[in-house]
Amino acid sequence: MKSIVALILSLAAGAVLAAPFPNGNAQAGKKLFDDNKCNSCHIDKVGGNGSAIFTRPNRIVHNPQQLVERLRVCGEAAGIALTPQDEQNLGAYLNQYYKFK
Repeated sequence: MKSIVALILSLAAGAVLAAPFPNGNAQAGKKLFDDNKCNSCHIDKVGGNGSAIFTRPNRIVHNPQQLVERLRVCGEAAGIALTPQDEQNLGAYLNQYYKFK
């Protein structure tokens, strides 16, 4: 009985500690980011190489859910239809900046 309880608690802890984009592929996300020239808008907004948009002190994204919402807003503004898998892939790629756990 103790083994079953330990197993259940272990599985539950693993789910809580899972990456915020468990179904995402960062390499596929980078390809989407590059192919759709997402950084061109970021460069227009913050200059440099555009990555400061993710790390600036007044950033508007503070958790994975907000990142997905921002991906949708940016995708619509750019005329890009993102699938849920695209969102997972982009989230996995962009998490190199956000470092969500």
